[in-house]
Amino acid sequence: MMISTFLVPAATALLGALTYRHHRQVFAWTKWLRHKDETNADFDRPAEWLGDLYKAQCRLTRKPCAADDFVEISQIGNMIEGIAEDTEAVRLELAKVVECVKDYVDSALPEFDPTAAHIGVQECHARLVQAMRQEAARGELVRAILAAQKKIKDLRRG
Repeated sequence: MMISTFLVPAATALLGALTYRHHRQVFAWTKWLRHKDETNADFDRPAEWLGDLYKAQCRLTRKPCAADDFVEISQIGNMIEGIAEDTEAVRLELAKVVECVKDYVDSALPEFDPTAAHIGVQECHARLVQAMRQEAARGELVRAILAAQKKIKDLRRG
């Protein structure tokens, strides 16, 4: 009888301590999940816009483009620039994307004059060099987009 007098309260105290510990762990895990969800929500818009930017530049791959062709890319770049300052974790990557967007848009070829009867070899060569620079700028933009997307993906996992 004496053993049960000590055993029952000890078992109850042990069970209470284990239950309390378990609840603290669950609460900490829930708090961590909530924080992670809030952090991931901060990356939703930049991730979406980076995806849109990637698709937009893919449509212009290996195509010499004039200023009119860059409207969508310029608009997405402006949206990313507007949010880059508020997204601390990927600020540098987004700033690099914005810089590459500006370089790519600045590489626009001059409008072609359809009334010109003859295009000289010099002008043709100059346009070819400009188109190659434009493609190189597009390649840099792709690398910047992929780096920013990778950083966002890594932060979402973390």
